[in-house]
Amino acid sequence: MLPQAQDLRAEGADLYAFLDTLAPADWDKPTPFKGWTPNDVVQHLHMGDWMAVLSMTDETAFLDLLEQRKAARESGASADSVGPEMQTGAALRQQWYGYFQQLCDLLNARDPKDRVLWVGPSMSVRMCATARQMETWAHAQDIFDMLRAPRVHHDRIRNIAEIGVRTYGWTFANRGEQPPAPETPYVRLIAPSGSVWDWGQPSDTCKVEGSALEFCQVVTQGRNIADVNLSVVGDPAQRWMAIAQCFAGPPRNPPEPGARAW
Repeated sequence: MLPQAQDLRAEGADLYAFLDTLAPADWDKPTPFKGWTPNDVVQHLHMGDWMAVLSMTDETAFLDLLEQRKAARESGASADSVGPEMQTGAALRQQWYGYFQQLCDLLNARDPKDRVLWVGPSMSVRMCATARQMETWAHAQDIFDMLRAPRVHHDRIRNIAEIGVRTYGWTFANRGEQPPAPETPYVRLIAPSGSVWDWGQPSDTCKVEGSALEFCQVVTQGRNIADVNLSVVGDPAQRWMAIAQCFAGPPRNPPEPGARAW
């Protein structure tokens, strides 16, 4: 059994349970993420999971889908206009979760080193599971934030922290910049359980230390570095944390200081 697929399944189960607490009107309220509503958020997650299932079950159909999405963008339409017909509200919750469970089953059954075609470069089955967990966790936070609801966090966010550390160089390359230091700053984080996780060689002059939860919130751009209590030492670390982006796509900026500071 692939641990990352099990972590993904647990992440989705928590979101599925939380979505059941939403009132019908909540599904159309704006979250702090681009003003997206919970309907928008869950439709986005469903599209990603639906595409991952298609990639793992029919690569030819997946490549054809990419061409259709490209044609839609070039015509001025949304790429997401190509894909499954989306439900809303409670029906959307069920629609998403069905495909999500199918994706977890597929990931768990494959060799972790197998390659999965994706929008950008292909990725391993293990990384596909981790990337889907990261997106599920981060977008769930948008809905928790909308409702100012408390959230229990688990040590499975280590997978997200791992992506955050690994994308140090890519964060800058994605903006056409050279990383300010060749090596990732030393990262030492305290897990929700109190365990200590670290990456790189210990350093007193270039490091990021503090809560693993806050680190994950920063690298997924759910929080501005100014609104968390991470200790960031050294110019490379400071420049990284100001723009850290662990998800694919064009460069994005974090929320403005104070925008999501609760």
